[in-house]
Amino acid sequence: MKIIVDTNIIFSALLNSTGTIGDLIFNSDRNFEFYSCSYMKHEIDKHWDKLKSISKLTEEQLLLARLELFKKINFINEELIPEKQWLSAERIVKDIDIDDSDFVALTNFMKGHLWTGDKPLYNGLKEKNFKKVINTKELDELRKGKD
Repeated sequence: MKIIVDTNIIFSALLNSTGTIGDLIFNSDRNFEFYSCSYMKHEIDKHWDKLKSISKLTEEQLLLARLELFKKINFINEELIPEKQWLSAERIVKDIDIDDSDFVALTNFMKGHLWTGDKPLYNGLKEKNFKKVINTKELDELRKGKD
């Protein structure tokens, strides 16, 4: 199953790679393929100082965590997503959070499921009957059901 990972999931995995999110990313090779937008790497870099201050990790440990995490994710260049997918995604998220349109567009393009820990995004997409959104608890249950 193709899982599109949004930025808040990556932040959580970097801050606690031994938690449920880290476990899902690092130990689900048989169940899931993880994807994200290339732009997400820029988002991580943009918030790097905040990540360093929040985490209990050294710079070297955090860099290593990022390297290992990024090995588990297939990054897709947003330019590959057709305009039709972008327009559809923008219509869906315009009154939720327009900044998440790239993840919704990639989800539709990849015919996957969007994994998010962003409750307003998750709830907003569910309210709009967007069936391809999943939270951490649901993804963990799905993995357990597949084992």
